[in-house]
Amino acid sequence: MPHMYHKMGRFSFSLLRHIASLSSSLTVPSATRTCCLHRGVLTSSHPCHQTTGPSHSSQHRRGVSTALSQEIQDLSGPEQRLLNKLYEGLIGGQRASLAESITLVETQHPRKKELAQVLLQRVLAYRREQESRNGGKPVAFRVGLSGPPGAGKSSFIEVVGKMLTGRGHKLSVLAVDPSSCTTGGSLMGDKTRMTELSRDMDAFIRPSPASGTLGGVTRTTNEAIVLCEGAGYDIVLVETVGVGQSEFAVADMVDMFVLLIPPAGGDELQGIKRGIIEKADLVVVTKSDGDLVVPARRIQTEYTSALKLLRRSSKSWNPKVVRASSHTGEGIPEVWAKMESYRDAKLASGELQGRRKAQQKVWMWSLIQENVLSHFQNHPRVREALPHLEEKVTRGAISPGLASDLLLKAFLSSSS
Repeated sequence: MPHMYHKMGRFSFSLLRHIASLSSSLTVPSATRTCCLHRGVLTSSHPCHQTTGPSHSSQHRRGVSTALSQEIQDLSGPEQRLLNKLYEGLIGGQRASLAESITLVETQHPRKKELAQVLLQRVLAYRREQESRNGGKPVAFRVGLSGPPGAGKSSFIEVVGKMLTGRGHKLSVLAVDPSSCTTGGSLMGDKTRMTELSRDMDAFIRPSPASGTLGGVTRTTNEAIVLCEGAGYDIVLVETVGVGQSEFAVADMVDMFVLLIPPAGGDELQGIKRGIIEKADLVVVTKSDGDLVVPARRIQTEYTSALKLLRRSSKSWNPKVVRASSHTGEGIPEVWAKMESYRDAKLASGELQGRRKAQQKVWMWSLIQENVLSHFQNHPRVREALPHLEEKVTRGAISPGLASDLLLKAFLSSSS
């Protein structure tokens, strides 16, 4: 079998086996199952919140807890010490521990991916306790920033970031850089452009290569957000490549999606697709200074009119269009005031909490699709039949649809 098919590890397969054997426990509330995971796997000192469920739920809780406790014994001494060191350093606000933890969740090594999930469960349990003490409200505000190349995203983030740290906030920036599809390398230009912010001890900037991920948002960006929040950063900014599907990808992992638009790009409303506008909670016309003030005002008027034609997606918020200049600082405080108004309105209505819950399901299925495709591509029979079928498709001997059906049939017949 191929390397990846072999190396999934005892931990993952045993875990799946135990979960499958306990499929009847699906009636147990999700909050209860999460607590069992926390208690059984993580051996953390943080208490779980008790929930009430069906009369037989305690038996299922004990079964799941026992199964997971058994599997966690597969961790070696060095692995346990590593996870403890990362966790304690992370919640203690150590930047080095946060950087190392994000590196762990970004790895493609099968065993390290398992360790990363254990660490994430501990951080999630810690964050749930913080939210419980905060009246059930999120302790951090997630903002996604996107826009076409040249919109001034990095300059905008630096100016806003310096203002926020000056007001006592702790800010983390997850900047996804375009990367080479051939080598996987990227320029990491965002950190070099945010020179002032990168030296601020209350700010944490983490560039990550997109690595060919659809939408320019890495598959682990959502997990990196969790780690940043666990490390005490109360504002998390996610900057994307700003091309293709990135706007839609980032909108599914943040509380607020902000679209940055440059003032001098020709027919702007023609160039920005309707679907992206519908995702935007706030539109910022950047570079509104000097000779560009007049076109920036025109673009602001055009977008304000366009947004009025769209159906409202929220009962508590109407998308706004504002102008700002990273060069002069004009409009920057007003932009943040709009963001705070959005957060307060969404929290008061409960929509923000509901949005986060829906996003978790979206990302679960996204990761399932990615992992299923990976298993399919690395399946022995699929790898064996693939070159022959690809050659037939390129010759026009068979249709791509028939080839895909044959590959799927080979995969399913072997799996069954």
